[in-house]
Amino acid sequence: MGKKLLSEKFYSAMTTLESRYPSKVALLLPALHAAQDEFGWLSPEILEEVGDFIGIHPAQVREVASFYTMYNLKPVGKYHLKVCTNVACCLRGSEELVQHCEKKFGIQVGETTRDKKFTLVEEECLGACGTAPAMMLNDDYHENLTVSKLDQLLDHLE
Repeated sequence: MGKKLLSEKFYSAMTTLESRYPSKVALLLPALHAAQDEFGWLSPEILEEVGDFIGIHPAQVREVASFYTMYNLKPVGKYHLKVCTNVACCLRGSEELVQHCEKKFGIQVGETTRDKKFTLVEEECLGACGTAPAMMLNDDYHENLTVSKLDQLLDHLE
């Protein structure tokens, strides 16, 4: 492994957390979150560095990171829209929200706009069935969405 990419803040936070876990391997999910917070996504180099820190092979780190949809394995836009398309949200209009975003931004699900401002993905479940349809905009939940409410939200972004 060459030059370290992760900050001293990352390493300090992981060292502090380590005492709370039964083994260093148990730090994998918090380490992936912290690394993604620094870079916005988890590059192969970052996955390798996390593996080196924890003491596991980078392939094991990638297996875990690719299992969870909360980890980005490719760059995402400034605004990451994650629209729930599970049953409750679909029944209440999430497919229309996805189609509206695709048309509005000129991209398909899984893509990022050329200006790197918006990334659109479908999320399997956001756990907001009672307030469907739901979407996450970066780390914030937005529920009971309509196309009109979505446009109001998006039009206020810089």
